[in-house]
Amino acid sequence: MTKYTIALITFSFLTAPNLHAQENKTPIYAGAKATEKHYNVVYQLNSGEQKKIEGTLKNIGNALNDPRLKGKVSIELVVHSGGVEVFKQTNSNLYKDKLLSLQKQGVLLVMCENTLKERNVQKKELMPFISYTPSANGELIILQQQGWGIIHP
Repeated sequence: MTKYTIALITFSFLTAPNLHAQENKTPIYAGAKATEKHYNVVYQLNSGEQKKIEGTLKNIGNALNDPRLKGKVSIELVVHSGGVEVFKQTNSNLYKDKLLSLQKQGVLLVMCENTLKERNVQKKELMPFISYTPSANGELIILQQQGWGIIHP
């Protein structure tokens, strides 16, 4: 064997345990640090599918319950297009309690008036505790320019 081969084999034996030990170490990550004083986020809901609605409402609840964000987050739910289903009184058995709970926790529930016109939906058909915006797209554009995060589950 050459000196080079012996050196290579020796180096391999000496470094192999360190490489193996590094591979077995599980990195510890506790999530991003909430270093800002306050966070603003808008959730966009434009689907009437029950799973999508329920998932969006659950995501909002998860954000409200995240210990890093407790007392530091403002949330708005902007609904348009097929998402109008979440606010319909006919679906109140499905979503009313959850919506009221989110609203009680400070979530602003907002319906697009353009959607109501396009779909011939009257405000009296919707739950009485929601708010309105002329245009969901306009709302999202304005909030984004004001620094709000936009989440579209």
